[in-house]
Amino acid sequence: MSIKDNMVVQFNYTLRDEKGEVLESNEGRDPIAYLHGNDNMMPGIEDAITGKAIGDKFSVTPPAADTYGERQEGAEQRVSVKHLSGAKVWKPGMAAIVNSDQGQRQVTIVKVGKFMATVDVNHPLAGRELTFDIEVVGARDATDEEIAHGHAHGAGGHHH
Repeated sequence: MSIKDNMVVQFNYTLRDEKGEVLESNEGRDPIAYLHGNDNMMPGIEDAITGKAIGDKFSVTPPAADTYGERQEGAEQRVSVKHLSGAKVWKPGMAAIVNSDQGQRQVTIVKVGKFMATVDVNHPLAGRELTFDIEVVGARDATDEEIAHGHAHGAGGHHH
């Protein structure tokens, strides 16, 4: 079965940096599940999975614009430290989570004062040449409900 739009795809991955060092992996955990062709996955990963089948293993190094985005210089904002989550004491270089209109966003602390912090809103992996080792472990036609909702349900997907 060749993977195409409106299929629920499950995959395992290992993310490596430019030196080949592992940055993250879901090894030993549930596979990632998403609804293919519905903007639920990074374009570079979704494009690489299109046409693959269960059991396929491959590596892909998509352009930064198709993963975490290009790095935007000067993308800094000042936010109240009370809106930062992830630690009690903040220092430059630390990652934090900020709630925004588009949901939670990971930021990097640039400078911190008593009440306000300057954060870099680029994703920490933006602009980097990253390699994804992928194994497709499952694929099925999406249900009408999943297509209507625009996301996969069940293990590794969205729970209502």
